[in-house]
Amino acid sequence: MRVRVGAAAIALAPVLAISAQGVSDARPIGLDEAIRLAQLNQPAAVQARNQIRQTEAQVRRNFYNLGFIPTLGIGSSWSQRGGDRYAEGVKLPTTATPWSYGRSLNLGSFTLFDGGTRWNTWRQSQANLNSNEAALITQRYTVALNVKTSYYNVMTAREQRANAQRQLEQAQQQLAVATAKMNAGSATRTDSLSAAIAVGTARQAILTADNAIANANAALTRYAATPFTVTAMSDDSSSITPIDVSEAELVQMALTGPLVTQNTAQVRVAEAQRKSSRASYMPTLTMGLSYGWTIENSQKFQIADGPNGNSTGLTFSFNYNLWDNFQREQTGVQARIALENAEATLKDNKFVVQQNLTQQLNTFRTALASIELNRLQIASAEENLRVVQQQYNLGTKQLLDLLTAQTSLDNARSALVSSRQNARLAKANIEQIIGRDLK
Repeated sequence: MRVRVGAAAIALAPVLAISAQGVSDARPIGLDEAIRLAQLNQPAAVQARNQIRQTEAQVRRNFYNLGFIPTLGIGSSWSQRGGDRYAEGVKLPTTATPWSYGRSLNLGSFTLFDGGTRWNTWRQSQANLNSNEAALITQRYTVALNVKTSYYNVMTAREQRANAQRQLEQAQQQLAVATAKMNAGSATRTDSLSAAIAVGTARQAILTADNAIANANAALTRYAATPFTVTAMSDDSSSITPIDVSEAELVQMALTGPLVTQNTAQVRVAEAQRKSSRASYMPTLTMGLSYGWTIENSQKFQIADGPNGNSTGLTFSFNYNLWDNFQREQTGVQARIALENAEATLKDNKFVVQQNLTQQLNTFRTALASIELNRLQIASAEENLRVVQQQYNLGTKQLLDLLTAQTSLDNARSALVSSRQNARLAKANIEQIIGRDLK
């Protein structure tokens, strides 16, 4: 029986060794560096940056459209005719004409008046740029939140593994005492078997923690986009930095945060679209200017020879749409609906960020209070376990009492780990809401 109990106690030892080796192969990386790499490589952040580049190009183009700056083009042509022709059924060769050359300078046409369309288009592109800049901040802090979640998951899994390791050490001590008492005849076989099960349970908890570390490392590596597996630094994770900013200040930060800023810019986009839709009720006035000259009667191919002829052109065009089958009315209705929707979204999201901020602040405060309570519970459970262990050694307590005390200590340690994780994640969510870091 002693051989069977010992075999059950060490059955998971090789698996634990393999698991620990796999976890130790990852390279440590700092949280700030992991966030920097993720914000550089994550597709959502890349797309947000490229959207800004595209919008900046639109703003630049629309800005030049505001002024009376036409398009400018030049042209050049060379021509000579030849071939055959028929006259009264007789094929006659066509006498070759001299070379003809043409050059032109075309200023194109530009709009003198369009009812404010260009101005509102430029304002719309500016608002789009502001919206995309706020969207980039949102994406950066969303990526940072994902990285922090994976990073903190690694730290939490390490704490769970450390707790499981202490649980294993205590279970092994209990197994040794139970086995010795069984051999001495002062304990039953059930005590030694229960102690062996406790050892196996502790080793399984270590395996579970190692799996959690590996999974969190894989997620962290994906966000950092490194060619090798990375993991969190082995710093002390027991301290949680409090938030030194008042709740009123946090609310103001949230109301000027990236989400509200983005929605505000979208309202401005809708306003510009609505004003632009009114321009269809106004006439348009355009002007065009061109200049050209020709070189004729050159007997051979060359650039400048022979007499020159020139031509100039100046055109004005006035246009007013009298009837378009209610197309202008439909466009105006759609623009007003888009504006009302944008304003409703902005109003609602102001309440959303305040609601989310309140929830995360309460979670953070509750987690901090739970941390202090969990530490007291751990101290009490450790003292209770020490007393019950002595009483069991003296034979005044049963093994069930000892295992119950051990379970209470394990639960208190696990609760402390969960409270720390809740505090870290709540603070990370607050940073995502306000769009800035809290040290």
